[in-house]
Amino acid sequence: MHNLFKRVILALLVICVVAGVASAGPKYKWSFAQPWTRPVADKGYQLFCEKVKEYTNGDIEITFHSNGLLGTHDESLHGVRDGSIEIATLSPYVNLVPGGMMNWMPWTVSTFDEARIAYAYPDGILFKVMQVAWNEVGVQMLFSCGQGAYGLGNNQRPLKHPDDLKNLKMRVSSSLASVRCLGNMGSGTGMTMETIPWAEVYNALARGVVDGCWSMWPSLVEERHAEVLKHYTHGLLNWDANNVVINKELWDSLDPKYQEAIYKAGAEAEQYLNDLYEAEEQNYINKLKADYPNLTITTLTEEERAVWREKANMAAIWEELCDPWLDKHWPGQKMGEKIRAELDAVRVQAAAKKK
Repeated sequence: MHNLFKRVILALLVICVVAGVASAGPKYKWSFAQPWTRPVADKGYQLFCEKVKEYTNGDIEITFHSNGLLGTHDESLHGVRDGSIEIATLSPYVNLVPGGMMNWMPWTVSTFDEARIAYAYPDGILFKVMQVAWNEVGVQMLFSCGQGAYGLGNNQRPLKHPDDLKNLKMRVSSSLASVRCLGNMGSGTGMTMETIPWAEVYNALARGVVDGCWSMWPSLVEERHAEVLKHYTHGLLNWDANNVVINKELWDSLDPKYQEAIYKAGAEAEQYLNDLYEAEEQNYINKLKADYPNLTITTLTEEERAVWREKANMAAIWEELCDPWLDKHWPGQKMGEKIRAELDAVRVQAAAKKK
């Protein structure tokens, strides 16, 4: 009888332990908003969610919502800021993030090798400065997704020289530095610009509301810009990098071990995305040539690119847009000069790796 009692007690203890383990689900359940349709990027974001779960031993579970299921871009940002959405991938437009122009100043980062250095956690110069920019609006930056360099597409003529922008009506966004850059490159040509949300670019081109826009290889294919453009010149503007961010109040409340795990997952996802998009570039180009034979793709020489770069007058744009914001956060430190010098060093470092 005594042995039977002991066995019953032991069995009950085992049941309690098993039940306790079964009910010990994640401590945190979060949502990750992706406001755009970007299948390649989604692979990296899914990897991030999986790695966070792995590195936190299941304590943090993130559900990824693609294709704008949680709302538009601006709605996603507002959700992260008010805490109704924990994580989102976003563009730091300056009307939403005052220091956001630092993320993608034109004619700075231009290759994946440069992006791997400049945006990397924790020491990448653009990671460090964008962390300050996002913190200013109550958000914490985790990592970036770089899709490659932008170019200019239109429905009138190939663009080889700035004069080819003559009388074009170009779609622009709230990325003020890019707007200023394009405005300078098109100055004296009669080119005009109209601000249209990214989600409406396809329809605006299809209906002839605008003649052209800035785009990139992934968007030409995945967002079907190639269906409504006749000409595309690659590498004429800035580097695309969306930032994955989290509500700052939530972030600050986390145990440092979770913060470290999330940063680790983000760093791995960022480099995975760099590798993925770099490998996909030629696939995009091949698909464009096969599926859109009437799309003219123009490749510029370095000498031809230099003409566009000179007309862009980026020094004046840095002085106008970047220096006031940088001086506010780093008074008297001439951070604009330091950042440009570090980006120059990044280009040299990236080029050396190719040799």
